Amino acid sequence: MASAKQTTLYNRHLENNGHMVSFAGYLLPSYYTSINREHAVVRENAGLFDVSHMGEFIVSGNDRSIFMQKMTVNDVFSLIPGQAQYSAMCYENGGLVDDLLIYKRDESYLLVVNAANLEKDLNWLDANIEGQVLIEDVSDRIELIALQGPKARVILQPLIDSDLRELSFYHFIDGHVMGCKAMISRTGYTGELGYEIYAHPKYIVQIWDSIMESGVKYGIKPVGIGSRDTLRMEMKYSLYGIDIDENTNPIEAGLGWVVKMGKGNFLGKDALCESMKNLSRRLVCLKMTERAIPRNGCRILINDDVVGYITSGTMSPSLQEGIGIGYVNMPFAKTGTELKVDIRGKQKSAEIVKGPFYQQGSLLD
Repeated sequence: MASAKQTTLYNRHLENNGHMVSFAGYLLPSYYTSINREHAVVRENAGLFDVSHMGEFIVSGNDRSIFMQKMTVNDVFSLIPGQAQYSAMCYENGGLVDDLLIYKRDESYLLVVNAANLEKDLNWLDANIEGQVLIEDVSDRIELIALQGPKARVILQPLIDSDLRELSFYHFIDGHVMGCKAMISRTGYTGELGYEIYAHPKYIVQIWDSIMESGVKYGIKPVGIGSRDTLRMEMKYSLYGIDIDENTNPIEAGLGWVVKMGKGNFLGKDALCESMKNLSRRLVCLKMTERAIPRNGCRILINDDVVGYITSGTMSPSLQEGIGIGYVNMPFAKTGTELKVDIRGKQKSAEIVKGPFYQQGSLLD
């Protein structure tokens, strides 16, 4: 842990008895009290995450839109200033370089990438530059916190001078939080109503403190990356390096909805077209039908034949049952298929279900 970086909020985590772990090269709190308690806080009230480990790039220049259209699978041309988009970058063979968020400004794009992929992503973008394009790594100048939960809006509203009811899902505004300059985005990774707040490191502690103070009467708590993981699993949100990587493509990973084949050429398009025609496996949701907890790497079987493997699994805090995400070979990947999961040498019964597992979230409230 000695070589891991600290975020600007590191001392706040220690003051709140954060159990610090090394994650993607940073020291971050896995939990403060317990993962299950913090999971419940986000589902019922609101939790505040430090996700400052994420990487940020600014893409500018006259040819920025054409470049971004080539580099990503979603349709960048469909964006208007103030709008965000979930997307991905692929290699020519269709394998995922990374999944990412794109924020469109008047004269630039802000890309938010996974911390562990920062150098790889930057190199990939640089290697494929065409035209008048400038790519700047601004990760050290931006910190990111995420306020997530059904009480998020009522907590944040008194601190800013804009009406949050007018901020639609996957849109953002530039404003201030208690006088501190920030970008406020209605996005998140939990399935709940939430806002991600981007600000300079010199402002982030003040913003964190003001949100915590505003949220006291609404039951806000600081929450760690442990509950972020269980929350995203309940929503079947993929985690790069676990559920998706360079050996998976967005079609088999259930991300076909972000791949816009009709937009023109982009890196990986031919391979993804072929994958659509010859899909050999699919990322599915599995619910255990007997008490057991699936984990990464567990084999999935039908009649003792291995037909897939678990990528993410947990005991769902919200549903109180074992859930898993995993790749299953075609044609066994249909909803309702009964199968077994090999958990420490014992075959436990499971069923493929339609995702997400948790469907009572406040995401679109």
